[in-house]
Amino acid sequence: MSLTPFLEVSEVIAAMGGETISQCMQCGLCSGLCPWPNVGSEFRTRKLMRMGQMGIEGFESDEILYACTTCKLCQENCPRGVAIVDVVRSMRAIIAESGATPPSLRPIMGSIHSNGNPWSESRDKREAWTEGLEVPRFEEGTEYFLSVCCTSAFDPRSIAIAKAMVKILNAAGLSYGIIGNEESCCGESLRKMGDEEQFMNLAQKNINLWQGKGVKKIITTSPHCFMTYTQEYPEFGGEFEVVHYTQLLKQLLDEGKLKLNGEYAKKVIYHDPCYLGRHTEVYEEPRDLVTAAGAELIEFPKNRALSTCCGGGGGRLWMETEPEQRFSTHKIREADELGAEVLATCCPYCINMFTDSAKGENLDEKIEVKDVSEILAECL
Repeated sequence: MSLTPFLEVSEVIAAMGGETISQCMQCGLCSGLCPWPNVGSEFRTRKLMRMGQMGIEGFESDEILYACTTCKLCQENCPRGVAIVDVVRSMRAIIAESGATPPSLRPIMGSIHSNGNPWSESRDKREAWTEGLEVPRFEEGTEYFLSVCCTSAFDPRSIAIAKAMVKILNAAGLSYGIIGNEESCCGESLRKMGDEEQFMNLAQKNINLWQGKGVKKIITTSPHCFMTYTQEYPEFGGEFEVVHYTQLLKQLLDEGKLKLNGEYAKKVIYHDPCYLGRHTEVYEEPRDLVTAAGAELIEFPKNRALSTCCGGGGGRLWMETEPEQRFSTHKIREADELGAEVLATCCPYCINMFTDSAKGENLDEKIEVKDVSEILAECL
């Protein structure tokens, strides 16, 4: 490894949004909290921070810089207030500008640029999931724009989430609609992969589209979209009233507009998605909805702000991980040991990760992996 001039690297990282890297005092708490060491990985957050501070080449590898899932567990507990996720994003932006992004992520970034989604599907197929359903269009006078994330619009497993949402919102009589094939990815994963310029262009394009349609309120099906719309789009003039669907459905339930039969008599263990929990601090509404459905709610020992990541964030959803190093595999085993019949969550990335792990562990017939919306749709 070689050493690049300290000021050159640290100043570039700071300019990209990672200015707090200089505050890191190498205490090691980040590495102690990170789930990677627990699954046998050699990745250490502290080492990554030091490599960035000192300008040591080699941090751009898949095993170091792109191992981070941006789960924010380390950042939330950092005694020096280092914005570690922003530092990682900034370091990745440097790598992306040099054209050294990992090969597995390049098709994903290219698909977002050309198709408006990361799933290499043509834009005109974005509405295909609505076939056979009564899905209203957003038009003048519609209260909510339903923002169905790319994963729930294109991925075969997660399409069920979008369909469940339509069933629930129609039953509640809510005024909502989709925009359809004009919609594009929120860009959250794109930014975490390091393509800052394309993210900014995409964000501006989405904001202009929504403002042109008269959108004021947005329902998100994905915590990744929710975080992006509430915390990052305002920087580009995107001021909207945004809710994650669990927040809205809890409100509708409390107001008596959503009625459940309360007959979901199963043991349900709830997994806190990182981007709904630590990133946006929504913890109780999903749990309230699960119990309102009639389920017996059980918890992982590490839950809420200490919840262990599924492993799909930060672009990792599209990267290979050894079976024994998959966080979702260790959590599905834990769910089985705790006697869960259903593992519930409310993030399409988490759904994909846990579904794959359940199959890999031959637990898919013993433990159902369900989005909270799917559970509620069964209980109308």
